Amino acid sequence: MSGATAVLYPSQTPSTYHRIVSSTLQVPTDTQASVPVGLLACQRDPLLRTLQSHVVSCTVSKPPAEPAGKKAKKAVIAPTLPKGPILEVVLHDTIIFPEGGGQPTDTGVITTADNQEWNVLQAKRYGGHAVHFVQVKDVDIETALQTFHSGAPVTVLLDKASWNRRYDHMSMHTSQHLLSALLETQLDLPTLSWSLTAHPAPCYVEIPRGMTGEEIASIQECANRFVFEGRKVHVEVTELDKTVEQPAPTLESGRAVGKALPDDYTGGVKRIVVIDGVDRNPCCGTHLPSLHNLQLFLLPHTDTLARSATTTARLYFLAGPRLITHLTSTHTLLTNTASILSCGAPLVPERVNQVVDERRRGDKRVDALEGELARLIAADIVQKLGAAHGGAVPVLHLHRSDDSANPLGFLSAISMALSDILPNANLANGFLIVLSSSPLTQTVSSVTVVLVCGTDDKLVKTSGDALKSKLGVKGGGKGTRWSGKYTGVWKAERENIAVDEILKSVSEGRI
Repeated sequence: MSGATAVLYPSQTPSTYHRIVSSTLQVPTDTQASVPVGLLACQRDPLLRTLQSHVVSCTVSKPPAEPAGKKAKKAVIAPTLPKGPILEVVLHDTIIFPEGGGQPTDTGVITTADNQEWNVLQAKRYGGHAVHFVQVKDVDIETALQTFHSGAPVTVLLDKASWNRRYDHMSMHTSQHLLSALLETQLDLPTLSWSLTAHPAPCYVEIPRGMTGEEIASIQECANRFVFEGRKVHVEVTELDKTVEQPAPTLESGRAVGKALPDDYTGGVKRIVVIDGVDRNPCCGTHLPSLHNLQLFLLPHTDTLARSATTTARLYFLAGPRLITHLTSTHTLLTNTASILSCGAPLVPERVNQVVDERRRGDKRVDALEGELARLIAADIVQKLGAAHGGAVPVLHLHRSDDSANPLGFLSAISMALSDILPNANLANGFLIVLSSSPLTQTVSSVTVVLVCGTDDKLVKTSGDALKSKLGVKGGGKGTRWSGKYTGVWKAERENIAVDEILKSVSEGRI
C-alpha cells in the first residue's frame, strides 16, 4: 500500500525568485537611505514575515484635504485611518507592501528598540519610497517621534492577520496574471482593468466582451493544468529608462488596456513578473513563487457593462484562500438548505422547485380567497351605508388587523368591489368611507395603511387633509381615492375614535 503524497508549499522563497538582470543595479545597503519601491524586501522575498531594519525618517501625518467636487473611485481598498495621531515612517527596507499595481496595502507591526509594538495601518508609495502609516497609542506625539528617530533599529513583522491578508492578495494577484495571459493568448481578449476586491468577494478582470460558457470552461481548464504542473514564478529587475517606456496601449474605441507606469514613480526600477512559459508582465506587486495551491475557479458567467461608447464585461474569479472560503460557505449554505428541506444535498434544486411551485399555487389561492372576502366586506359596507338615515352623506370607518404582505392591496380590492356593487345600490347622497389596516402585533415602528374613497372628490381630499393634520398620516391622492401611512401603534380607543370624528365633521360640513 503506497502512502499518500501531499504537496507542501515552500516556507522559503527560492533563491532564483528575484533576479536582478542588470549588472549596474544593486539593492542599497546604506541604512540611512531607503530601498526604492521595486527592490523592497517584500518584493524580493514575498514569503518573508520578519525583517530587521532602520528608520530613515519620521514625520507626523497630516490628513489630506477633501477633494472638491465628486470623489474619485478608489481602485483598491485600504484600511481606514483613525482620527488619532499617525506617524509617517520611512524605513531602510520593509516587508510591508505599499499599495500599488492594483494590489492593496499590507498591514503589519513595527517593534522598536524598547520592545514596544506599533501597528502599521497601511503603507503607500510616495514617489519611489514606501511610507508606513503608524498608529500612535498610549504615548504623546513627541515621545513617538523620539522613538522613531533617524537610524533607530526596528523589527518589521507580518503578524497572523497581516500575513493572511498578504497571502490572500498574492494568491489573487498571481492568479490574475495567469488568467489575463490565457485570455489574451487564447481568445485575444486583453485585460482592460482588474479589481482586487476585499476578502472574501471574487475578484474580476474587465475584458472587451462577454464570454460563452465553453470559453470560460476552456480557460479554467488550461489555467488549472499549469497550476497542477506547479509552474514557477520569478521576477526580473532592471533599471528603469523612462525615455523608452511606452504608454498603455489602447483599443480602437480609445479605451486603455491595463495601466502604464505611474507618472509619479521615481524608484528607478522596472520589474517584470514571469510565469514560466506562460506570461511576462510589468508589475510592482507581490507574487507567489509558484502556481502550486492556486487552483483557479471562474464564475461561469460574465457581467456586461454598458458605457457611453463601449460595452465591456467582467469575468469573476477565485483562487487560494478565497476559493476555500467560497467552497466552505457554499457547502454550509447547501447543507443548511438541505436540512431545512429535509432532503439530501443533491435533491435541493428539485425540492426548491417544488416549494416555489407550492408557493405560487398558495399565492393564487390566497388571492382568490382575498377577492371573495373583499366582495363580502364590500357588500356589508354597502348594506351599512344604505341603512344610514338623514340627508347627510353616509360615512363609515372600517378598521382591520391583518398581517397581509400587501395590506393596501387588500383594502384596494375592497374599494374595487365597492365600485362594482354601487351602481345597483340605493345611495342617492353618495358615500365616504375610510378603510384602515394594522399589523396584528404592533410596535412604535409599525405601519398602518389608510385608504379613503368616496363619491365626492372634495370630501375625499378634505378627509385626507384632516387625517394628515390630526393623526399625522402621510399620504396623498387624486379624485375619489386617497391613501396614506400611519407610523406607530394604532389604538381603537384613540385613532379609531379620531377617524370617526373626522368623518362625522366632514359629513356635516364642519371641516
